[in-house]
This record gives sequence, C-alpha cells and structure tokens, in this order.
Amino acid sequence: MKSQSFQHATSRKATPKVKATDFQVAVIIPCYNEETAIGRVVEAFRAVLPSADIYVYDNNSTDSTIEVAKEAGAIVRSEQQQGKGSVVRRMFSDVDADCYLLVDGDNTYEAAAAPRLIDYLIQDGLDMVTGSRVSEIKEAYRQGHRFGNWLLTSIVTSIFGRRTTDMLSGYRVMSRRFVKSFPALSRGFEIETELTVHALELRLPIADCDTVYIDRLPGSESKLSTFKDGFRILSMIVRLVKEERPFQFFSILSAVLMVIALVLGIPIIQEFLETGLVPRFPSAILSASIVIIAILMFLAGIILDSVTLGRREIKRLHYLSYRSMPPEE
Repeated sequence: MKSQSFQHATSRKATPKVKATDFQVAVIIPCYNEETAIGRVVEAFRAVLPSADIYVYDNNSTDSTIEVAKEAGAIVRSEQQQGKGSVVRRMFSDVDADCYLLVDGDNTYEAAAAPRLIDYLIQDGLDMVTGSRVSEIKEAYRQGHRFGNWLLTSIVTSIFGRRTTDMLSGYRVMSRRFVKSFPALSRGFEIETELTVHALELRLPIADCDTVYIDRLPGSESKLSTFKDGFRILSMIVRLVKEERPFQFFSILSAVLMVIALVLGIPIIQEFLETGLVPRFPSAILSASIVIIAILMFLAGIILDSVTLGRREIKRLHYLSYRSMPPEE
C-alpha cells in the first residue's frame, strides 16, 4: 500500500503553476560519457524551466560530453574524483540555489514533470520529492534493476521508515537546507541510498511523485552494473544501519554469537553436570570466549546508540541552521 504522502503526490494536477521567478532553481546533472543524450537533457529542462540554471558536472568523460553540453547552453564543470557520489558531493558544495533538481544525464527521466515536482516541494514545504519511476518499457527499466530496487528499498524502509517507494531513483527535487546539510559521504551509485536514509533518519518532510521512465537513446549505455553496484548499495545499507542503528545492529550480532556459544557450550555443561568433568576443555574455552564477545557487542551497541543520538542531534541542528524554502505568494 502506498503511503498517504505518495498518494497525495500522484493525485496533484499534471500542470501546476510554478512561479520560477520567485525561486532560484538549479538543475544539476552528473554526467559520464553521455554525448548521445546530454544535449537533449539540457534542452528539455531548459524548455520546461527557462529561468533555471542548468549545470552539467562531467566526471572524466572520454567522449564529447563536455562539448555537447556547452553547445546546448549548460554551465559545464568537472569533478576529477570518479563516481556519482563524488560528483554529487561537489555539486552540492559548489552550486547555490533555493531549489535543486538532481537528474541523470542519460535522458531517461521525464523533464516535463519537473515543474510538478518543484511545485509539490514548494507548496507543501518539503525537503525532498523523489520522482518515482513508472514505465511499461522493459528495456528502459530492466527486470533485474526493478527487482533490485524493490528489494533494497524494502530493506531500507523496513528499518528506517516506509516513506518512499523508489529509493534508487536519480530524479529528485531538494530544498537548499537539505542539500547544504547533507554530508554526502558515498562515492558511487550508493548516493541515492544515502540521500534517502539521511532524510528518513532525521524525519524530514519528503514525498514521492510518479514520473515516466523513458528508454535510453540508441548508442547510450547504462553505467549501472546490476550485481556490482547492487552489492555496493547493499554494503552501504549495512554500514548505515551500523552507524544509525548501532543498538539493533550489535544486538543482532550479540544474539547470533550467544546462540553459537550455547550450541557449543550446552553439551559441555550437561557432561559436567553428569560426570563432574570437562574433557573438552578447548571447546569450553571457546564457548566462554564467544559469550564474553557477545556481551561486549551488546554493551558496545548501548554505548554507540548514545553517541549516535548526539550525532543525530548535531545533524538536525545543522539542518535547522539553514532557512527553509520561502513560501510562495
């Protein structure tokens, strides 16, 4: 069942009125070897957001991406550290605006939906609106990517809160206070996971909005590896759970170790009660050592949970130090 905010988003009018002159909008596009598509992306967003600044950040492309983006009228900059996360971190640091629209440069996202996403962000005072991908084209949204997105999104939302349906979407509109307070620690395609968990963990106002997902242009290839990047995203989820939910994380490890210790130790205890002897002394030592480690894991979880609470409060205060999206008159 979709969340109330998600249903609210998808029920809005298709062509809302956005007073772009009242807000400084920046379209930020991370790009790597997208000479086939980047020109169309820039032109499409220029058409629907004529007053917005459009930035293309090139990430060591070996084709004509930079030249094509400049010809299309984009402000082109470069980031030498490889990876989408590195590019997004640089864009968030460099670009100054009231509202940020993050989109991939592969021409798979619906530019016509941009005013609707921005309007939703402004009218409802949100910090992030995610373009939830809807597509009937199998080549555009491959089954492997679709299943992986569903699985990873389900894992994250079950832990941090069920407030999004497309965690890995590369189409997002964000407020200034969200962008400028976001730590951006990841290097690659894990950046979308980090964005989502950051919003969920601080309980920021966010929503989803249906957008059409389009097939790639001929000659344009996806940079996302289903298994390699999927494993990286899963690793990022585990790391974020450890950092943001340390009590639950270390409690689970403690419980697993305790079960192992009991499996090893119960036969030894039974034999000792029956005979008064401990013939398998090494196993007894191992079992006792595992119990000690399990107890230490549990105590570490309690301590780190207090530390995480302090970190969360600091992040929240940093977020509040930036002004909110000014209301539209």
